[in-house]
This record gives sequence, structure tokens and C-alpha cells, in this order.
Amino acid sequence: MARRSLIPWVERACLALAAAGLLFCGWSGWTLWQSGGNPQVELARDRDQALEAGRRQLAALNSIDGARVDAGLRLWRESTTGALHDELAGKEAENRQAIARTGTSAQASTVQAAVTAFDAGAGDAQIIASVRIQVTGSGGDVSVQHKRFQAGMTRTDSGWKVKSFAAIPAVAE
Repeated sequence: MARRSLIPWVERACLALAAAGLLFCGWSGWTLWQSGGNPQVELARDRDQALEAGRRQLAALNSIDGARVDAGLRLWRESTTGALHDELAGKEAENRQAIARTGTSAQASTVQAAVTAFDAGAGDAQIIASVRIQVTGSGGDVSVQHKRFQAGMTRTDSGWKVKSFAAIPAVAE
């Protein structure tokens, strides 16, 4: 007899879990549907896209492979827009010669970044970032630099691009 009373309890527990799962799925679907047209969600998504593009592009603008200079310079151009793009394109031959002369390579990664200003309507954003740069000289000696940058971003037809960037000097304490 004890065995028979266990089966209805298990059935009730399974039904309760199934009902809770259906309620959770319904609530999740409703929440997702409600957020689809929410301008705040779209604004946050756009801001996050600008931030992620800035992180990638600041790393790219601080990286160059001495053995593949043309690919690095192309990536610099692809990461930029406006006057900065024009400046890099105009100085490409000069940059190529300088990199070839020194034989130096640099590999950068963005450690941290944040959006400091964002105007979705104008398609403009400002970000700050901390970038770690590993520089390898022609003799194989390696040094690591940590730099901070402020970058202006612009939304273009092909996504967010860097329109300006400048080093932020360290403040002595």
C-alpha cells in the first residue's frame, strides 16, 4: 500500500514542476516580446555596439605586424573614418617606411573601456580605454606598455568607426 501512495505524490510533483515551467516560459516570452520595441533596450544595444567596436578598433590602431605591414595599415584604414582616416591614408607610405626601418611589431589588446558620452540620434559616441601593448623590437626584445586613450566614434554605413583618438596622459600623484 505504501507504494501506491508514492505514485500520486510523484505525479503531483511532476505536474507542479511542469506548470511552473510553463509559467516561466510564458513570462519569459512576454518579457522578451515587451522589450522588442523598447527604445531604452535599442539605445543600450546601440551603445554596446559602439563600445565593442571601439575596443576592437583601438586595439587594431595600436597593433602592427612588422612582417605584414600592408595588412596592418589596411586594418588601420578600415577602423577609421573622417579626418583620421584621411590622415592615415595620406601618411601610409611614410608609416610603411618607418615600420620597415625599425622592424618593430606591436600587439595590442583593450583591457577595459567605457562609453563616456553617447548620442544615438547623431551617431556619435566618446569612449575611454586602457590598452595593453606588447612591443617586439627587431632584435626580439619585448616590452609591455599600458596606455589610456579617448576615442571619438561615429556610426557609418559599415558600423561604428573611430573618427579621432588621443592618448590620455597619466596623472602624477
